[in-house]
Amino acid sequence: MKISAVIPAYNNAAFLRDAIASVRNQSHQVDEIIVVDDGSVDNTETVIADLGSDIVYHRQDNQGPSAARNQGISLANGDWIAFLDADDQWTPDKIAKQLQALQTHPALRLIAGDMAEIDTDNRLLTASVLDKHGLSEKFSQLAGAPVPNALAALVAKNFIPTGTVLVSKAALYEAGLFNPTIRFGEDLELWAKIAAKHPISCLPDTLMLRRQHGNNATQASERMLVDLTRVMDSLARQIGPELRAQGVSPDDLVSRTFWTLGYWYFNNGARTDARSAFRSSLTRKANAPALLYLIASQLTPGAIAAVRAVKQRLIGH
Repeated sequence: MKISAVIPAYNNAAFLRDAIASVRNQSHQVDEIIVVDDGSVDNTETVIADLGSDIVYHRQDNQGPSAARNQGISLANGDWIAFLDADDQWTPDKIAKQLQALQTHPALRLIAGDMAEIDTDNRLLTASVLDKHGLSEKFSQLAGAPVPNALAALVAKNFIPTGTVLVSKAALYEAGLFNPTIRFGEDLELWAKIAAKHPISCLPDTLMLRRQHGNNATQASERMLVDLTRVMDSLARQIGPELRAQGVSPDDLVSRTFWTLGYWYFNNGARTDARSAFRSSLTRKANAPALLYLIASQLTPGAIAAVRAVKQRLIGH
């Protein structure tokens, strides 16, 4: 078994040394380190040259993190892939703990884990992201065993941070790798397709330190919500039977994501786009919220404000 660490890098030279050091300092060493420079305009290439010739370095025009990860996978000699972003760090026994889980449960084809969050000065911001989302107890009880109904759990809440993943390269290719046309949620799409075919696990241990800084901050946005509708539509089309087998209605899944997109448009005053999203939600599955907001989106801004005022008065009473 050989493990390749794949690190996509884009203008993160300031943090790259720490990332590489965290890979080199593993209690169980990986077999190769691959850095895919996704068109950086900082001194990423110089940093890699300073760090030694043992790093496989590939530079390409900027295509986004999914394309960079896919390129790293294609360059990898290992039969297992471990991902890390250039501004993050692994904890020292990350790989060792995952190999222990794999030894105990050899059918696993993906092992993820918990992560902490740090700032640019390595100060701790969040000790456990799993705990933050109320998932620590669940994965502590599993202790590395395959997650029951993992596909249903994933589409309810993506519990897999990409930088914690150790995954079979064969499973990645079987699932079709990362979709480079999707910027947000492309990881969920890939993990879900793997979970539809193979056992996966999430360790309760902290395997990664994710660095929070201005360049990687995420918040709800039109692009993110649009991409999420594409992800759920893709999953409904490609693994619909597997979703239904775990109690998830593909139509409901897609309908809810279009409703969420429509609500975002509605709140931001884009009523034409809101109507389109609400109609898409209703096309996949009839539901009262989408119908009510579709009707509301036909009203004038003044009428909407009046309805909201009445609602607030009713809530106040």
